[in-house]
Amino acid sequence: MKVKDITKVLETLAPLDYAESFDNVGLLVGDANAEVTGVLITLDTLEAVVEEAIEKNCNLIVSFHPIIFSGLKSLTGKTYVERVVMKAIRHQIAIYSMHTALDNQLLGVNASIADRLGLHNRSILIPQPNVIRKLITYVPKANAEKLRKALFEAGAGNIGNYAECSFNLEGKGTYRGNESSHPTIGEPNVFHTEDEIQIGVIFPKHLQSQILKALRQNHPYEEVAYEIYILENEHQHIGMGMIGEFETPMSEADFLVYLKEKMEVSCIRYSAFRGREVKKVAVLGGSGAFAIEDAKRAEADVFVSADFKYHDFFRAEGKILLADIGHFESEQYIKFILFEYLSKKIPTFALSISNVDTNPIKYYS
Repeated sequence: MKVKDITKVLETLAPLDYAESFDNVGLLVGDANAEVTGVLITLDTLEAVVEEAIEKNCNLIVSFHPIIFSGLKSLTGKTYVERVVMKAIRHQIAIYSMHTALDNQLLGVNASIADRLGLHNRSILIPQPNVIRKLITYVPKANAEKLRKALFEAGAGNIGNYAECSFNLEGKGTYRGNESSHPTIGEPNVFHTEDEIQIGVIFPKHLQSQILKALRQNHPYEEVAYEIYILENEHQHIGMGMIGEFETPMSEADFLVYLKEKMEVSCIRYSAFRGREVKKVAVLGGSGAFAIEDAKRAEADVFVSADFKYHDFFRAEGKILLADIGHFESEQYIKFILFEYLSKKIPTFALSISNVDTNPIKYYS
């Protein structure tokens, strides 16, 4: 398989269209057409990780965090970022990053935390805006069924737990082609009226190119009339963070003990207890201070995330318990999710999980 074959599989799990605008995801180093000898999965790409890839004969590193985040103005080896990129290029190793593209998926980073905590009735904490598109097109009645089926097969028409959703209206379409036209129905320079069906379907934005390809390939007209709208409706499965519930509430002190055990962390930074039981829990892997108000609006009893600053803890205001478990700690299990996913999709391919501890923060006790 080539690098682009592996990354295509990864993008079925986490399409790059849903990465945050500030992020840098995708193939950051290497040739997309290079044949892959092996894949090494890691949270961060450090020099030691590249060396591990060399030892394991892996020429593709799948990293959660991007090694190149802002622009590189030089490659002289002065920083760890430059040294990693130089070493990867020298040894013809490709580096692919997923980061917030995976953060925003229902089965991504936050699902791994929710799984370990045993949360039920889950939903996205902050749905990503402008994700859903709507296609309206017009087709002769005789061709409507074929076109609908093609659009469904391309991924249109899914709403939550329902598939093949569409809305259809009967009407009259009119047109008159000029002397250069080749109408499927009718004659050039002759006004024509045709019984048509207006078909409306929704789709997630990352499928737009294949939806339009299916439309053009299965529509009988020489010129296809269609409209695409951006909807304000929230996508149920795309966005930052996750919120869920315990079947049985527990005290705040018991929750912190439980959280420490399940997430395998050495310590937890937390805000003052509210004196109420914990049932509803919001989680967000990585730096999550920006979502504190969202967790409060969702009426979560606890918000589990990382990288809270001193003044962030004041924002609890007695309404929520904030629990900072550490950036690395909140995302540490994503390597195993990616390994399991790729193992199912490409069962005969050489995959490895990095053994390098990339956590830059150490704790003294």
